Amino acid sequence: MNKLFTSYEEAVADVHDGAVVMVGGFGLCGIPENLILALAEKNVRDLTIISNNCGVDDWGLGILLNKRQIKKIIASYVGENKEFERQYLAGEVEVELTPQGTLAERIRAGGAGIPAFFTAAGVGTPVAEGKEVRTFNGKEYILEESLVADFSLIKGWQGDHYGNIIYHKTARNFNPMIAAAGKITIAEVEEVYNVGDLPPDQIHTPSIYVQRVLKGSFEKRIERRTVQA
Repeated sequence: MNKLFTSYEEAVADVHDGAVVMVGGFGLCGIPENLILALAEKNVRDLTIISNNCGVDDWGLGILLNKRQIKKIIASYVGENKEFERQYLAGEVEVELTPQGTLAERIRAGGAGIPAFFTAAGVGTPVAEGKEVRTFNGKEYILEESLVADFSLIKGWQGDHYGNIIYHKTARNFNPMIAAAGKITIAEVEEVYNVGDLPPDQIHTPSIYVQRVLKGSFEKRIERRTVQA
């Protein structure tokens, strides 16, 4: 089945107000930047965003935040965005702050069809408030529910018309897990190949998890440039 789209507008046409949207990337590395811009252009509102962070003030998810399109964000790190800080302190956006490893596992479990799991991360802290606590082998663990999304937006390096995806180096980060946890997964990639051209044993996300593929061009911004220790 050919899943290649040529229009970003068409690819996000059914993302609706109030949707739960997972977005791949870590900081600004490996983010689906053109799909985020397409959501900004569509002006869809009241989104619940699940991602590692909320971008920076003028790029990535920060664009949706600035346009007040995000109602809630579930993330593990929110430290690079002044507008995010302002909206949170003003009570304008809901935040569910989750430990990094727990966030990754909640997404992975969602993609695997596992509804919940126990973890020691967060025991005895505000993260555990309102959650079931059980003891295993003399140690306390809290119950964390898995995460799934109406739509997952991911960024790959190479993809084919069926939706098989290969990521490049650290851009692999959250993208594979998020690809599996979306009811509809939309992938933008740097290079598109015919089916059969990608080495099967190097594919990170199989096509079964991807419903739409687009070829994009990318700015590939970085948050901070470090040239010496």
